[in-house]
Amino acid sequence: MATDEERRDSAERAAQRQVEAGGGAAEARALLRGQGSGVLCTQSARRPGFPSASLVPYALSTKGEPLLLLSAIAQHTRNLEADPRACLFVLDAEAAAKDPRTAARLAVYGEVSPLSGEDEADARARYLARHPSARGLLGMDFHLHRLAVEEAQWVGGFAAAAWFDAAALARP
Repeated sequence: MATDEERRDSAERAAQRQVEAGGGAAEARALLRGQGSGVLCTQSARRPGFPSASLVPYALSTKGEPLLLLSAIAQHTRNLEADPRACLFVLDAEAAAKDPRTAARLAVYGEVSPLSGEDEADARARYLARHPSARGLLGMDFHLHRLAVEEAQWVGGFAAAAWFDAAALARP
């Protein structure tokens, strides 16, 4: 007789196979490209041991990694300075308005670091192409950062969930 954990593992493997067979990585990439904002989750420096979440606009690098324009005084930036691990949660907002349980969503895990030099110039152009109204922020205390993707969890609706590594999420 299977244990609860064995049944969960079996269901998770079946969901992963279903998503992979249906091109889930492509759907995850499309969601990431199609949305322009997400919830950035960091480890709270102010409340150790607690998660902290904030809404952030993002663009994508040439490798498909999220680019974030963060203020030096924002709590999420302070959190990232203490611990660069983060998760960017992206949701199909239109579908969620109809039924949040069946809306596609993606949690992108990795480490956030500030950009500089040549990387920053390309990121700036990409970010401003996606968010032209952010141009004025670049002259203030805002700086571009990249979320280096390690892994992502895709949920495409009921019984459609899978984990993808950075390479699968980055493929064109």
